[in-house]
Amino acid sequence: MSIAVTVCGATGRVGRTLLELCSSDERFHLRCAITSKDNNYVGADTQSLGGPVGVSLEGGLDDIELQGTDVCLDFSSPEASLELAGYCKEMSVPMVIGTTGFNSENRSRLSEYAKSIPIVVSPNMSVGINVCFSLVDAASHVLGDEFDVEILDVHHRHKVDSPSGTALKMGELVANARGSTLTRDAVLSREGTTGARTRSSIGFQAVRGGDIVGEHTVLFAGEGERVEITHRCSSRRNYANGALRAAIWLLGRAPGIYDMQDVLGLR
Repeated sequence: MSIAVTVCGATGRVGRTLLELCSSDERFHLRCAITSKDNNYVGADTQSLGGPVGVSLEGGLDDIELQGTDVCLDFSSPEASLELAGYCKEMSVPMVIGTTGFNSENRSRLSEYAKSIPIVVSPNMSVGINVCFSLVDAASHVLGDEFDVEILDVHHRHKVDSPSGTALKMGELVANARGSTLTRDAVLSREGTTGARTRSSIGFQAVRGGDIVGEHTVLFAGEGERVEITHRCSSRRNYANGALRAAIWLLGRAPGIYDMQDVLGLR
């Protein structure tokens, strides 16, 4: 028996890849595909985006029907993701969320929904990047604040948030390992005469251009040596494959907030 999935953000870059995988992977079948109300593909068959035949793209969440869906896969926007999470709570449908850009209030709402349904939330579904998260955490605990930390975030020209959710996650791992918070230690920009960096600073640099799928480097710079942990992604299929892996893992789980570290058994 295959897993019935609903994809929200279906016309986005990862969303389209998920449609393609649902068309080719016998473990899954597409129950519903959702895009924004004003998208030109509303009403079109998902086959036009590489997906399976016979599923029309729905515009918005007003009239969607989640009955028969085993898992919702969301790669949309914070607003749409939260609205969908409310539907999923009412219908007892688990969610996998790869959307980024959530603020603290958004995360609190997701935590409330997760009291009723299991939700996997991760800024990056790639298996490789989640291994890097573990490496960053381990290095941060060992190196402490004796090493300066800078995080480089490189993406395509169309990415709308900066720093990326992945870069922020890396920064949070560093700050937590030091017993601090990213809110206190993050340095998101430098311009003019900034003075010497403080020992606790966690610097971020964002590059946007071309069609770069995604690259992240955490640089630990010490006296006489440096350590670099880098992940380069050349295909969005990595994100989509990770999301589908999370969907399989999520079935039958108790309500709660999970992430890819849980899915991959890395904690």
